Amino acid sequence: MFPGIGTLINVLAIIGGAGLGIFVGHRLSRKTRTLLTDVLGLATLLGAASALIPLWSARYVESLPTGWPLLVVLGSLIFGGLIGSALGLEDRLDHLGENLRRKFKASKESPFVEGFVTASLLFAIGPLAILGSISDGMSNGIDQLLLKSTLDFFAAMAFASSLGWGVAVAAIPVALYQGFWTIIGLALGEILSGYQVDAMTIVGGVLLIGIGLRLLNIKQVAVGNLLPALAIAPLLAMLVHSFI
Repeated sequence: MFPGIGTLINVLAIIGGAGLGIFVGHRLSRKTRTLLTDVLGLATLLGAASALIPLWSARYVESLPTGWPLLVVLGSLIFGGLIGSALGLEDRLDHLGENLRRKFKASKESPFVEGFVTASLLFAIGPLAILGSISDGMSNGIDQLLLKSTLDFFAAMAFASSLGWGVAVAAIPVALYQGFWTIIGLALGEILSGYQVDAMTIVGGVLLIGIGLRLLNIKQVAVGNLLPALAIAPLLAMLVHSFI
């Protein structure tokens, strides 16, 4: 095997799952597709709850001064949101989705952009994407990415049944994102401590809550603008751990 094969399998799983979902989706009524989207929203919130568990783990709490575990998450989200808003990441993602929608000749009424943005965020967020890619780059096995690929296959199938081809196109940013972490693993080895991974996972869980709220049409949270928080979280955790 070669470095990056785990991400390649993951990309194929997303495309395959989305294709199957679209094939099945045409046979479903609009009411049923809406129900599936609601179910995915609830499942996303459940996944978010799971990602928040490290906030109370001994490894994370004991690595930071008293009172700082939650402040690190809050600070990451605030600074990440400011950076993302200044860069207009949410608008850029929407614009990219619109360009891809036109390229794939999807109708304007189709949920192409929502499918692309939502699936891109969902498939990229989480410790498996980062840890699995780093492990792949270090030639330590692809077990984590195989697990992620299985989960993403069924998620893509469910999402695409109601959100269309945008879900399949989300494989592109996933490939770039995980490819980046694979290169990091290949060049540098393990670069994150356990508590840093926990910080990133917790912030990812908060972003998943935002995605869940969007899917349930409760609140259109600009999750794209919060993406820099994922990069800030491990850095801020390291600074607090080292200097406070």
